[in-house]
Amino acid sequence: MSGRDRAEIAGAAGDALERAGASGLGACPALVGFDGFVDSIIRVVDRRRSMEGEDFERIGTIAEFAGRCAAAAGRSTNMELWVDEDRFGGNGPLTAGALGRLGVPVCFIGAVGREEEPARIAPIYEPFAAWCREVVSVAAPGHTDALEFEDGKIMLGKTRNVQAVTWERIVAAVGVEGLRRRAEDASLIVMVNWSLCGGAPGIWEGLIGEVFPALAAHPLGRRVLIDISDPAKRTDEDLRRALELMAGMNALVPVTLGLNLAEGERMARVLGVPSVRESATYGEFVVRLASGVRERAGLSCVVVHVREGAAGATDDGTTAWFDGPFTARPRLSTGAGDHFNAGFGLAQTLGLALDESLAAGCAVSGAYVRDAASPTAERLVGFLRELPQPDRPGA
Repeated sequence: MSGRDRAEIAGAAGDALERAGASGLGACPALVGFDGFVDSIIRVVDRRRSMEGEDFERIGTIAEFAGRCAAAAGRSTNMELWVDEDRFGGNGPLTAGALGRLGVPVCFIGAVGREEEPARIAPIYEPFAAWCREVVSVAAPGHTDALEFEDGKIMLGKTRNVQAVTWERIVAAVGVEGLRRRAEDASLIVMVNWSLCGGAPGIWEGLIGEVFPALAAHPLGRRVLIDISDPAKRTDEDLRRALELMAGMNALVPVTLGLNLAEGERMARVLGVPSVRESATYGEFVVRLASGVRERAGLSCVVVHVREGAAGATDDGTTAWFDGPFTARPRLSTGAGDHFNAGFGLAQTLGLALDESLAAGCAVSGAYVRDAASPTAERLVGFLRELPQPDRPGA
């Protein structure tokens, strides 16, 4: 664990990113895939003051929403959903877009096409495509209703379209040699949303068997970052198979597994990691969770990001916790974890220390939820140097 204080760690991360500059960021290309969703950002109406547009009080918390749903049991109910906006989404596009805004050359492959012409980029993804060096669409996107509350969000996903994203579909679009070429160019390879994409295991197997063994060394080294997304709907056996594939990948390219708290605790149960809930502090608990999952999974690195901050553990025995810039009033929370992954993955690729990489991830996410937009490198450096104190009592 680092002995440096929060401001020192954040400042060091900001300095390192500023030193890297545009040329440094441009020297660490990323390959990202393979999902794609259109996100409807929604508030749930509690009580209307009038029938004029947004003249209503929202349901503020998930607990209040759950209570409203529970009260309808044996009866029925009708709740109004107010769509604030439709945005391009999906874990892959949000991560790729965040990296692109920071100045990283990004190749994205996934489900961002038109319903009638899946190989053509859908209009809602055109701003995203402008941030990327290359976008290859192999399917139309899924759709997510993102119900936003003050204490979190509920994502209601319609996933049929993304099931078309398979190893065979990707190979048909770019060829095995084309995929090798894009992977060899990349210093960071990001694969996300295993839980919703039935084609993910086949894609991982294809990469392990036909792509990764053929890659030459990258000047900056090369890392894989995996985010499985919420696995609550998947069986323990599915997760064990995913972990076996990750371990196989890690033997070829170092793998970082990114998890939120619920995902981390589920992984710990599947892997038989002893309970660490009795830890002295919350940060210590999250660090021990990350360390236990990493050790049992046999991966290079595991990070666990929570609303209050993030913890990480690496295979050289390093662990760290970073107290993030939590805000109780985010302008947008959908995509916060994807932005954390972008910031952490970029910092790790640039060779920043574990605690500094956690700070960078928390800062990209913290700026995003405040601005409702992905930060530029300049915004990120400034945010790190003036990192807000956590917005909670006693902070």
